[in-house]
Amino acid sequence: METIFKDGLEFSAGTMELHGIKIMLIKGENGALGCGYINLAAAEKFGHALAIVSGVASYEEMFAAEVKAVSSAAGKSGVKVGMNGLEALKIMN
Repeated sequence: METIFKDGLEFSAGTMELHGIKIMLIKGENGALGCGYINLAAAEKFGHALAIVSGVASYEEMFAAEVKAVSSAAGKSGVKVGMNGLEALKIMN
């Protein structure tokens, strides 16, 4: 994991490659933003706040990408499908 900064906020982030595919996650204090490879069902099972974006290859793209899916916990905190990743992370931070 590495520390990244955006709009004055601090996040933990990690990337790994699996057969040429980047698996990416950015973590706020109360939830996370993941790429489409991340399993939303697991977040539901554990009650975690998670928003999913897809078609991204960098953290900057994750911040700008449209949220495609949210866990129930993320939804309860105010994260909505259609907002961008940074907006979602600000809510979950």
